[in-house]
Amino acid sequence: MIINSQKRSFGTGPKVSVFTLGTMRSVESAISMYDIIKSAHFAGINHLETAPSYGKAEIFIGEALDKLDQVEKVSKENWVITTKVLPKGNFNELKERFFDSLMNLNVKKINNLAIHGLNLFEHLEWVLEGEGRKFINWLLSQKLIDQIGFSSHGDFQLINSAINSDIFKFCSLHLHLFDQSKIPLAKKALGKNMGVMAISPADKGGKLYLPSDILKEASKPYHPLEIAYRFLISEGITTLSLGASKPNDFDLPIKLANATQKLSRLEINVIANIENESNKRLGVTKCEQCRACLPCPSEVPIPEILRLRNMYIGNGQEEFAKERYNLIGRAGHWWETKNANNCMSCNFCVPKCPNHLDIPGLLKETHHLLLDKPKKRLWG
Repeated sequence: MIINSQKRSFGTGPKVSVFTLGTMRSVESAISMYDIIKSAHFAGINHLETAPSYGKAEIFIGEALDKLDQVEKVSKENWVITTKVLPKGNFNELKERFFDSLMNLNVKKINNLAIHGLNLFEHLEWVLEGEGRKFINWLLSQKLIDQIGFSSHGDFQLINSAINSDIFKFCSLHLHLFDQSKIPLAKKALGKNMGVMAISPADKGGKLYLPSDILKEASKPYHPLEIAYRFLISEGITTLSLGASKPNDFDLPIKLANATQKLSRLEINVIANIENESNKRLGVTKCEQCRACLPCPSEVPIPEILRLRNMYIGNGQEEFAKERYNLIGRAGHWWETKNANNCMSCNFCVPKCPNHLDIPGLLKETHHLLLDKPKKRLWG
């Protein structure tokens, strides 16, 4: 049975389902991609998100959609496809990469093309003034895409500038229950009738599919991932990226396919309980993420590092905190570049903290708590 999922406006392009199938985790084989996309269809999902950087994802998607058409009579016209282009290269190189995507996906046009990793101001300038702008204008004039957007792991100021540029019709941002710093940007984009996708709220939002006993207890009667999904949906976020790799990954998307109403009193109480339990464990050492400590003379990303400490101690999400911390300095412009060990104990941040935290001491503690062997990224 096919779930009749609500479809929501996504910029000026076709409407999309509340959940989007992100294909970065389905690249083992053409068979696994077919099975996942088929499951997504029956879960009411009509939006696929991919990128040339995701190995053979585009090729496998093209094959899967053709097979679904033949075997299940699911027309390609039923799907909304978002793929990406990295913010680099000249016009001819960009055209060549784009035509590779068309060929791999076996489509004549792309619904949504995102600038993949608009993470630095030089990337934005490339779009506004450089070869990127020339390429985008050509795509739109040739009607090869419905709309242009961006994904970003960048800072607040950069994303705000990108939204204000009025070039983009949609954006993909890190929006999470446990990191709400970009929610105002999402609201701003929505106010400009842009589509907004939350990047991986299950994994990047805290590995919530592997909740600690602390988090499971605090989230009752809900699963932590369910309450995180509901928070984002209730905030009006257009669609949530789901990096599915097995059929039961669609259980919650099926349950929440039409759950776009405001949070219930019970849900509000559960979110408050999660925070209260975290506060008890952190006590007076909790970083409130106000960012008053910045800028750091040593360029240490203090709020982000102490956010990982909050999740480790307050929520028990040890694996997530260690994975993200040990990615620092190993992912280029996709993630932070300096860890807590770069703190010089200059104490420049201490008088600026409204909660009078011993920030250098907490950074040192966090480094010892979280330092571990880094794990291999899925791509890049």
